[in-house]
Amino acid sequence: MLLPADLILSVFLLGTFVAAIVTGVAGFAFGLVALAIWLQALTPLQAAPLVAAYALLVQGYAVWKLRHALDWLRLVPFLVGSVLGVPAGIALLSWVPQGALRLGVGVLLILFSVYSLARPQLQPRREAGWRSDAAVGWLNGVVGGSTGLAGILVVIWCSLRGWPRDEQRAVFQPTAVVSFVAIILGLGGGGMLSAETARLFAIGLPALAAGTWLGWSLYGKVDEARFRSIVLVVLLLCGVALVAAGI
Repeated sequence: MLLPADLILSVFLLGTFVAAIVTGVAGFAFGLVALAIWLQALTPLQAAPLVAAYALLVQGYAVWKLRHALDWLRLVPFLVGSVLGVPAGIALLSWVPQGALRLGVGVLLILFSVYSLARPQLQPRREAGWRSDAAVGWLNGVVGGSTGLAGILVVIWCSLRGWPRDEQRAVFQPTAVVSFVAIILGLGGGGMLSAETARLFAIGLPALAAGTWLGWSLYGKVDEARFRSIVLVVLLLCGVALVAAGI
């Protein structure tokens, strides 16, 4: 059913605002939250480049905000691994149904988040070294290249590593930025931006900025335990959404 133009715009702005808030608080899931709302009014062809562009802006802003916590020796294995993994993930698209990929990732997210919420005292993997970090980065690139979920496995791994919240975000958000760029380049990103999509991008920037500001304001009031719970709940909801989409 064709929706009125003002309703389409309202749905778009609401999705942008809500997704920016969630990303400001948790540090990820912009695309999943935005698409859950946007696709009620926008076409996938419109939504895809908007997700990529807005996610890069939000994640790039987060990297700047967390620049004091950046540890390049820690970060490089994740970045290199993810960049190398993205081509393998894109290659999977040609012979593995995308629905099956999303279903598999969704089940993983649900199992991990439910287990972690039920048993919150997981032993941190502090003994893991750069090789493990690079391997997780590579798997993250594979998942990102095949599903668009850049950074999601690094979010889980940072939680398992037991790092403080700022240090976690200073790893998985820069990794997401680099992964998004690699995915866009790998897919050839051209030909997707229409005049109407460009107009929506410009109109949505104030909602994106307001949601990002509110999300970061809420993040500043969240302690370590609550941040961990928020991340796990968002992972659980993402998993449920992926399973529903893959069935």
